[in-house]
This record gives sequence, C-alpha cells and structure tokens, in this order.
Amino acid sequence: MRTFNSGKISFKYPDSWEVEKADILSNPDCIATLSKGEDNLINAVMFPTATNLDDYKVFMEDAISDDGGVIISSDFTQIAGKDSIKLHANMDTPEINFDIHTYVFIEGGNIYIFEMRTLDISGESEREFRNIIDSFRIAV
Repeated sequence: MRTFNSGKISFKYPDSWEVEKADILSNPDCIATLSKGEDNLINAVMFPTATNLDDYKVFMEDAISDDGGVIISSDFTQIAGKDSIKLHANMDTPEINFDIHTYVFIEGGNIYIFEMRTLDISGESEREFRNIIDSFRIAV
C-alpha cells in the first residue's frame, strides 16, 4: 500500500492504482485523481461548505437523477471513523455504461467527496475503493 498526502488529508491506496496529475484547471477543488487501467477513475475534491450531510444527500441524488443516472443505493454510513454518505449509481450514456461509487464527508466546515467511476463488475475495484476510503484521515 502507498500513502497519498495532500495538506490536511491522507489515505492509503493499492500499488495497482496510479496517482494522476489532478486537473485543477478544470476543477480547482480537486485534491487527488487515481486510476487503475482505463476502466477505473477516482477523483477526490475538497472545498468549504455550509451544508450538512442530510441536505447534501438530497442534492447528490437529484444531480444523479437529473443526469439520467439510476441510484442503486444511497445511505448514511460510518467509515474511517466518520459519518458519511455512501452512494452507488449507474450511468448509461450513448458512449458508455458505468457505475459511480461516492463517499462524502463533512467536517470542520469542509466537504470531502471521493467518487469512483468504474466499468469493473467483479467488485474488486469497489472493495479497493472502500479500503482507500477506510484509510482516509484528516489532519487536525
């Protein structure tokens, strides 16, 4: 396992994942981008927020539905010792059909969103993503 550190946050990730250059030009809130082959991409963003998990869960569900996605599950959960939202959805576009797995944390006036887009139906990438999220830490 490797460790990703960026200012206040850190997490561990398997050697099979590569850290990409975060595209801060098109998304200035991006703190990390990881890929595993061409079928798996994780983006992590952080920005100040005044919202809470309850309101953000509704916002996320509406945004996915408005984009034509189908929500498979959307729950409050606890992972990495923190309260979070866990969302799983499927997006079917003319170009590609993929799953989105998202974890959202809100702490100290900041929102942390980890989203994985995957074509992997075996569940391996989802398990690795969950392990990455479980190792997520915020420096105090």
